[in-house]
Amino acid sequence: MKLAKTLTGVAAAITLTSGAAFADDLRWKMPVAFATNLPGLGSPAAWVADNLTTASDGSIQVRVYEPGKLVPAFDILQSVSDGKVAAGYTWIGYDQGKVPAVPLFAAVPFGMKPWAYTGWYYYGGGHEMLQETYANKGFKVHAQLCGIIGPETAGWYKDKVETLEDYQGMKIRFAGLGGKVLEKLGASVTMMPGGELYQALEKGTIDATEFSMPAIDQILGFDQVVKYNLFPGWHQQFTAQYMLINQDEWNRATKAQKAMVEAACTAATTRGLAEGEYKNGAVLAGFQEKGVQADQIPREVLEKLKAVTQEVLEEEASKDADFKRVYESQQKFMETYQVWDERAYLPSDL
Repeated sequence: MKLAKTLTGVAAAITLTSGAAFADDLRWKMPVAFATNLPGLGSPAAWVADNLTTASDGSIQVRVYEPGKLVPAFDILQSVSDGKVAAGYTWIGYDQGKVPAVPLFAAVPFGMKPWAYTGWYYYGGGHEMLQETYANKGFKVHAQLCGIIGPETAGWYKDKVETLEDYQGMKIRFAGLGGKVLEKLGASVTMMPGGELYQALEKGTIDATEFSMPAIDQILGFDQVVKYNLFPGWHQQFTAQYMLINQDEWNRATKAQKAMVEAACTAATTRGLAEGEYKNGAVLAGFQEKGVQADQIPREVLEKLKAVTQEVLEEEASKDADFKRVYESQQKFMETYQVWDERAYLPSDL
C-alpha cells in the first residue's frame, strides 16, 4: 500500500511538472508587415524568430507569416490586441489614425539619427511611454523595439521635382507624419503596402512613392519604372520596427522568456541598422549606373519643408496628450544631444 501511494505521488509530481513546463512554452504566430527578404526592414523578424527558438531551447517558437498570408499588413496591431494572433512585426506608424502618437516612435520628419533615437528610446523613457501610449488608447499589446534602419530616400518620381509647388496635385504614396506635411503642400497622399507600389507606379495610379532605403527600393524595382530619386530622406531619418505581443501572452511569459525576447530584439535592432548601412552605398551607385537621377533637395527647400513640418508637429501635439508628452520628451533630449552631435562627428565630406 505504501509503495502504491509513493508511486502515485511520483506520477502526480511528474504530471504536474510536465504540465507546468508545457504551460510555459510559447507558440506564437507572427504576421509581418514586410517581406523577410527586405534587408533591415523585414529581415530582423525572421532573425528574431530563429534566434528565440535557439536561445530558449524550443521554449519559445515563433512562426513568421509573410505579408498578407495571415493578417493584412495594416491590421496587425488590432489583430494582436484582440488576441487573434499572439504577435506581429510592423512599422507602427501605419496606425497613426488609431494611435496619433505612434509615428513619433516610428519615423519623425527632420527627426533623430537612428542611434540618437535608440538612445532616447532605451534611456530616455521612450519604451515606457510607448506602452502607456497604447494602453491609453485601449490596445492590449506589449511593444518591443525590434529593428531600425537609417534614412530613406525622399521618394521616386516620374517627373523632376524642383520646388515645393511641384507637389501640388501630385498623387503620391507617402507614410506617417511626412504624408501630413505633403498634404499641406497640396499633394494627394495615399497609403498602400510595399508590394503594390511597383504596379501602381507602372499603371499611373500614383505619380510617385517613397518606401524605404536604396537596398530595399531596388528589390521592389522602382528604378525600372521611374528615374528620379530624391535625397535626403527628410521625412524618415530613422525608421523603427516593433514586435507587438498580445498583453496576455506577454504576461504569461516567464521572466527568462521576456528577457530573451528583449535581448533578441535589441540584437535585431543593431543588425538591421548594420545591414542597411553595409548595402546602401553599393546599391545607390548601381542606380546611377542604370540612369537613375539622384537629386539632392536644395537647402532652402529643406528649410521650407522643416517649417511646414514644425506646423504639423505642433498641430498634432495640440490634439493629443500622448503626442504632446512624447514630442516634448524627444525635443528636450535633442537640445542636449545636438551639443554632442555637432561637435563629436567628423563632417561627411572630410
